[in-house]
Amino acid sequence: MGTNRTVIFWGLVLVVGGLVLLAGNLFNINVWALFWPVVLIALGVWFLIRPTHSLPGGVTTARFVGEIRRSGPWQVANEEFSQFVGDMRLDMSQAVIQPGETHLRFSGFVGDLTFTVPEGVGVSLAASSFVSEVNLFGQHRSSIFTPVDFSTPGYATAERRLRVEMSYFVVDAKFRQG
Repeated sequence: MGTNRTVIFWGLVLVVGGLVLLAGNLFNINVWALFWPVVLIALGVWFLIRPTHSLPGGVTTARFVGEIRRSGPWQVANEEFSQFVGDMRLDMSQAVIQPGETHLRFSGFVGDLTFTVPEGVGVSLAASSFVSEVNLFGQHRSSIFTPVDFSTPGYATAERRLRVEMSYFVVDAKFRQG
């Protein structure tokens, strides 16, 4: 995660934690006795109802915590990636990307994503998150509460196109040409 993103994330954690502790003191509630049960219940609910939208001809890759890395020769196809917290590195510089539009969906709580995309491939990005930092081939956008939606020049007419959708609480995404 980028330095700015890390500072914002931990700042939010401290603010929310402080508010919870303050509410506990004001209303005479033992917050620590409730904390871990609430965390476990929230994680269980997230696993049961997390958004999964099957893509036509696509697959789903899910990890709770950890890394997803792909590089070298591989087939890029419609796919949904789901992580609670993790890093993702998708190097498509040697991958096979079919002509037409390929959909990639990403969802999670906190994510640090890096994409290496070959020249000539159009990319369209739609990211909805509480806090996001996105760099699409030099186009930089930071946002809080505001969706990020932009495309590379010539996306609509590119032979091979990647439609990337992200849904995170906090996300740092970087797209590079390779």
